[in-house]
Formats: sequence, C-alpha cells, structure tokens
Amino acid sequence: MLNSLSIKNYALIDRLEVSFSKGFTVITGETGAGKSILLGGLSLVLGKRADLSSLRNKSLKCVVEAQFGVGAYGLQSFFAENDLDYEEMTIVRREISPSGKSRAFINDSPVTLNVLAQLGNRLIDVHSQHQTLQLTETDFQLKVIDALAGNGDLLSSYRSQLLTYQKITKELEEMRRLRQHALKEHDYNSFLLKELEAAPLQLGIQEELEAQYEQLSNVETILEQLSTAHQLLNDEQQGVLNLLSQVKQYAAKLSSFGNQFMDLNNRIQSVFIETDDIASELWALHEQMEANPVLLDEVNAKLQLLYDLQKKHGALGIPELIDIRENLAQKVGIADNIDTDILKKEEELQTAEKVLQQTAGDLGRRRNKVVPQLQAQLEESLISLGIPNASFSIELETASSFKHNGKDELSFLFSANKGSAYGELKKVASGGELSRIMLTIKSVLAKYEHLPTLMFDEIDTGVSGEISNRMGDIMNEMSQSMQIFSITHIPQVASKGDYHFKVYKEDKDGATHTLMKKLSSEERVVELAEMLGGKTLSDSAMAHARELLN
Repeated sequence: MLNSLSIKNYALIDRLEVSFSKGFTVITGETGAGKSILLGGLSLVLGKRADLSSLRNKSLKCVVEAQFGVGAYGLQSFFAENDLDYEEMTIVRREISPSGKSRAFINDSPVTLNVLAQLGNRLIDVHSQHQTLQLTETDFQLKVIDALAGNGDLLSSYRSQLLTYQKITKELEEMRRLRQHALKEHDYNSFLLKELEAAPLQLGIQEELEAQYEQLSNVETILEQLSTAHQLLNDEQQGVLNLLSQVKQYAAKLSSFGNQFMDLNNRIQSVFIETDDIASELWALHEQMEANPVLLDEVNAKLQLLYDLQKKHGALGIPELIDIRENLAQKVGIADNIDTDILKKEEELQTAEKVLQQTAGDLGRRRNKVVPQLQAQLEESLISLGIPNASFSIELETASSFKHNGKDELSFLFSANKGSAYGELKKVASGGELSRIMLTIKSVLAKYEHLPTLMFDEIDTGVSGEISNRMGDIMNEMSQSMQIFSITHIPQVASKGDYHFKVYKEDKDGATHTLMKKLSSEERVVELAEMLGGKTLSDSAMAHARELLN
C-alpha cells in the first residue's frame, strides 16, 4: 500500500507531503485545482517518462518520493533479481535535474527507468476512463477468467512447458537447416577428408621427412666427407689416433710424478677413447649410407603432398592441417548422423507437445467451467450500476496454435439492451458503460487475487447520483481487502471514503500553488455541501451532506 507521498518543485507544487492509510481514500477538488498534477507527480515514481517543463523552478531539481508497504506483495524475488535491498517499507524516489537528467532510486539504490516501471506496475494500478480500453483486450479478459478459475499455478506450468516446447522446436529447425546445408557440402567435405586422412599427418613428420630428404639427395657428398674424416683419424703415419696413442704413452710415464700429471693422463686417456669411438661411428655411418633413389622419390612425394595440402587449405603447417581434418570429420559425421538426430529430436518434440496439449486442455476446461459464474456476477452487479439489461456472451474455442496463455480463442461479447445484438465491447459499449464494467471486473478480481493499490481517476464521470452511490459502495467493499483511492467530482462517491483529501489552489507571493490537505469530519461536510450546491452553503446542502456521511 501507499503510505506516503512527497513532491517537491513539480508543476504548481512547491512542496507537498502527505500520508495515507489502508482502506478507501477519496480525493476531491475543483476542476483545475491540480488533481491531475498530483497524479502526474505520482506517475514519476511509477516509472513514467519525465518532462523538463514539469519543473516549477527551472533552477532547482524536482524530487518525488513515495513509501510503500510491500510485505504482502511477494516481491522478494523481484528485488533479488535486480540486486536491490528488500525492505518491507520500500522507498521509491525520482529526481529530475534542471538539465533534464532523470534519476531513479529504490531504497537508495539507483535503478533504470525500466526496473522502476516494473516495480510500479506491481504497486499501483491507476485506472482512468481512457484506460478502460484494456477491458477490450483478450489477454485481460482471459486474466479475469483465470483469476476466477484459480489457474495461477497451472498457467505457470503451461508457460514453463511452452518455453521447453519452443526451445525444442527451435533446435529442430536448426538441425533441419544444418542438414540441408550439410548435405550440399557432404560430398566435397568427404573428398577433402579422405585426402587428408591419406596424408601422413603427425606432429613433427614434416621436419623428419625434410631431414631424410636432405640426406638422401646428398649421399655422395656425405660418403666422401665421412671417408675423409675417418682417414684423418686412422692414417697409420699421421692419423689423429696414432698421434694420440703416442701422447697417451708419454702421459702414462708422467702420471707417477704427482697428482697433476695423473689428472692430465686421465684426460688424455678420455680423449683417446672418445676419438676412437668417433672413428668407429664414422666408419659405421659410412657403411650404412648408400644411394637409394626409390626411397628418395618416396620421401619427396610425401613432402610434396604435405606442401600441396598446406597450400590448398591455406595452412601454415601440420598442426593446422590436423585441425582442418578434425573439423571436416565433425561435419561429415554430422551429415552422416543428422537424420538419426533429427528423428530423436522430432520424438522429443512430440512428447513436449503432448504434455503442453494436456495442460492447455486443462486450462480450457477450467476456464469454461467458470464462464457462467463470471457472466452471472457481471450481469448481476451491473443491474445496480444502471445497466439492468446487461448481457454477456463469453465463449472459448480451441485455437490452432499455442499462445503465451494457453490455446483458447476468447469471444467476449456484450449487449446493453434487450433485443440488441451482441458485439465486441469496444464497438457496442459507451465510455460510461466500459467504466462501470471495468469497476465491476476489478471488484470481482479483488475477491480472487491480491491486487495492488487501485487508484480510480474520475471513472464515475457522467453517471447519475444513485449509480454513483452504488459505485462508491463497490469501491468501499473492495477497500476491505486492499487500498483504494478515488479521485472524484461526485459527492455520493466522496461520502463513501474512510479518508477524504482535498486538492486546492492558493495564491501566495504572486504565484499560484497547488496544495492538499486531509479533511476533518466537519470539513468533509462543507466539502460535500459545496459539491452538491456550490460555494453558497444552503442548509439543505449541509443537511444532505451530513446525510450522505451518515
């Protein structure tokens, strides 16, 4: 419920602070006194767009702040989803700077206008005559029926199942599109894959083949170099090994003359052993090395294949070719298995559709069950609101496709007079009739679901005294379970309020100001008398006013 409202520097309001209570609050005032200004200020904290022209003093910022008791609205998840501190007494604030910049806050945390509007829709429902067009919308009409049928949990299940169904449908469409695309390229991809699978694609293979190719293509040079090196080491006269053997003998004779000669001898012995081993390995390599034109051609062919594949696929090396091979294998595999996967997905979709169809059917059956009850309640209530011959024709038919709220096509027709044909509400009901129908529907809804604070903005305009008296009674009855506001020009409605506020203008310091005050019991009598008979307070008007309040 709305606990308090503070408005600073907005339109004709310098500063306004007012507190409200639960129950039925009426707001009255002469035409042009500023009731619309009050609503405009309130709309800012409900997330409506700001207008720089609404600043009274263009050099100061406009601040509108409202405190709401939100304990009964179950908004904890909303606050958590938007990373806001949850407080049962929540403060919503809107600021408009002289530069036109707008800022919004919920419990002192800055929020976007969209988040503010989402919260505002859950806190206050401002209902005026032009908003009765909502009554003609199928979604709203089904919402009324669902409230009577207690379909809240079933609708949640349906919407969850619908999301699953839509997800599977989208996946199936994507798989079919992929199949169509994959089949077009399947043959070409298969050819490329076989070509790559036939190639020796292992990490390091290219470097190994290139080294082998260098050896095979330079055999004669290698043999010549190995032979010469071996000869230099093993020549009987001047070979390195022969000379080292003599050095080794001299070192052995010196080794007994001290540790330093012993170390030197050991080192010479090691050099001789290593050199002798090198000579043996040179000869072994010489013996193994031979010209092999056939192997050279094989190695050359493998290298050329790798070079050609790299050029063909724009790859820089073997690792990239391996990645391309794996991607092609995946594409070919998908194409090979896509029909099986699509068949599984189609079966999954059939199962989801069957579940969704069952839930949609349950919704339809529950809706049809309460339609006669809704028709009877509406027609009975409208009798006392001056439409004694009101008649509704509400029918549900199964639609061909799933909708966000079920699979029902709703026909919600109305006739205000006997013998008149049924027609759509927006075509056959007048503005005044729509207002009364909407009030009746809101009163029905209030019995079945927890509505936010309702603010009726002059929906009683143009109705007679007796009908307005009944409208006031309905609002008062609704206020037993929720907070109701009514901005009205009708004294019969104003007399039904638990609390009465008056909006008025006052000229001060050469400027006009809009003010608002809560009326005492005697002030209410005077206000109602003025609404009944004008500024000149006659005894009959005062008596009539007291009679209305009693």
